[in-house]
Formats: sequence, C-alpha cells, structure tokens
Amino acid sequence: MSADFSGNRRIATVTLVVADYDEAIAWYTEKLGFQLADDVDLGGGKRWVTVSVGGGARLLLAKADVFLSGANDGAQVAAVGNQTGGRVAFFLETDDFARDHASMKTRGVEFREEPRREAYGTVAVFADLYGNLWDLIEPR
Repeated sequence: MSADFSGNRRIATVTLVVADYDEAIAWYTEKLGFQLADDVDLGGGKRWVTVSVGGGARLLLAKADVFLSGANDGAQVAAVGNQTGGRVAFFLETDDFARDHASMKTRGVEFREEPRREAYGTVAVFADLYGNLWDLIEPR
C-alpha cells in the first residue's frame, strides 16, 4: 500500500548543532552572507535561531545541550563540527562560483581544496567555523 503524498511539500529547515548562538550567527552572516531570519528567546538559555540565503531552506542554529534527559552524556557537544562523520554536510549553490569563492576567501572562509570541475558543476569544499564540511557549487 502506498501513501498519497500529492500535496506541496519541501524541506524547510535543517538543524545544525553549534557551540554558541552568537558566534554562529556572526559567522554565517558575515562570512557566507546569510540573513538572520529568526532569533527568538525560548527561555532557559534556549533560542530559536534560523539563518537563510536566497529564500531557500533555513538552517536552525541549535546550541548543543550538555544535558540530555537529565544525563550529561555530551552527545550533542560531540556532534558540533562532525554531524556527518566527516562527509560534506551541506551544499551551497551559486550562480557565480568565481565571485562567491573569491568573496568567501577574502572573508576568511577556509577552503579545503582548490576549485575543480566535475560533471555536475564547479565545486570546492570549505569548512564552517566548527569544521563541518560544505560544498560551494555552481551547477552545470
């Protein structure tokens, strides 16, 4: 039996575990040019912080919680910077690779490789402030 998913659906928000709200906001807005979409105090040190670029999906910048279910297991803290086990986690598409690559380098973004041309487009891997890997990509 198949489910009927004929409605209009999209991925709207993806969580990115961060060490600190304000440093993450600064990095994503100043280094990558994202816009701060939401910053809502939820009480108890929690905030609903989202950033986006170009009206696409939002990143929920979620501060790592040291205490989970009352136990200090540190799982969220350990995930900061390694949410995908060292694989590229996010893909930032652009319509002008050379422009954005140069701008990001000028702003101090750490690229892990030189740009390369692939069958799917021009791409280079960069790391965010915590070490999560991203592709900057201009699709063909």
